[in-house]
Amino acid sequence: MKPDDVSTAISNALVTGGSSWLVATIVAFLPVMWTMTLMFHLGRPYVLRTLRRCGLRLGADVWWMSYLLIRDALMLITFALSFIFFNPSLVASQAFPITGPLAALCLLLALAVKLVRRVDDDVNAYRLATVFLVIGASLYYIPLVFSVEAASQADPSSLINLSWFVTNLTSNSNAAVTSVALWIMWISLAGVVIVAAWLFIRALRIAARTMGKGMAQPEPNTARESAAIAQ
Repeated sequence: MKPDDVSTAISNALVTGGSSWLVATIVAFLPVMWTMTLMFHLGRPYVLRTLRRCGLRLGADVWWMSYLLIRDALMLITFALSFIFFNPSLVASQAFPITGPLAALCLLLALAVKLVRRVDDDVNAYRLATVFLVIGASLYYIPLVFSVEAASQADPSSLINLSWFVTNLTSNSNAAVTSVALWIMWISLAGVVIVAAWLFIRALRIAARTMGKGMAQPEPNTARESAAIAQ
């Protein structure tokens, strides 16, 4: 082999290995993000109890705003990292939880509930967002723990035989499961597109309504001038 061929092979190996390592790291790190998201969302009663004990108004405001920013930022980052589950080539080649795209869709639905309704003031909206988060976390935790991270337990001689989970809940275990995983990915991606389009159209309508109200109301000086001319 020529020196150029050797350097090209090494570069390709580094790029391929680095991308595989990055994807595997994101998949393994997402449970931490899901756990922190659930902790901050379900920890709202504790934050409110602590908030009532704050004697200083500034301290209470800082505590509440910090909680809201961290909680919602965790949800956004978790959803952004979950976009790797909507890459068909990665779903077919990497060991992904088969229901990972559905978990990302549930997370987007929880974010949509937060955007549309006052989750911190409406108990029903808070419960709805909690249901979406718990379902999404379960759809990610269960296949990850019992299939992707339990490949060593697929041996019949192991203490706990999880061969069925490893075979049927890992996206690249065989051709049939890969086909099902791709169908789940495309259906989830369609759901994400529908929810995102609905939120975009709703935002445009709200912006148009707000701008229309602002343009319909005359400025104070203009109103006085019109009254003076009428007199």
